[in-house]
Amino acid sequence: LRGASAPGSALAFWITTKDTKITKEVIVHRELVAKELVDSALKVHSTLGPGLLESAYEACLAYELGARGISVSRQKLLPIRYGRVEIDVGYRIDLLVDDQIIVELKSVSALLPVHEAQLLSYLKLGNYHLGFLLNFNVGRMKEGIRRMLTGYWP
Repeated sequence: LRGASAPGSALAFWITTKDTKITKEVIVHRELVAKELVDSALKVHSTLGPGLLESAYEACLAYELGARGISVSRQKLLPIRYGRVEIDVGYRIDLLVDDQIIVELKSVSALLPVHEAQLLSYLKLGNYHLGFLLNFNVGRMKEGIRRMLTGYWP
């Protein structure tokens, strides 16, 4: 954490990366939303259990987050930026939470490296920093949660 006081606040720190300033408040907000996301996923899993289709968990998780006052976009289009052109190749983010956290949902017997690569690719393509890979086909939900970060700070 690099920083100094921002105008009007001796406690406001920021991170500077590629001419982008992120205040401590922005980071704290993101972490609070991430906590609510994980808590919501635990609730959905404890209510529904494992073994359903990914779409069922997606709908219920979106509902749970919305009930907590957190904005959620489902199946958000993610184009590829190639030079100055955006090309739609069919990539879709399962959930975009609070316009800043990507959530990829799975209902598989085991998460594979390709699932992690998918999330990392989406984070980089969309210039997002934080993402979660959630596998609901597990006995205990905490075993199905992967948090992933990129070096990009929007």
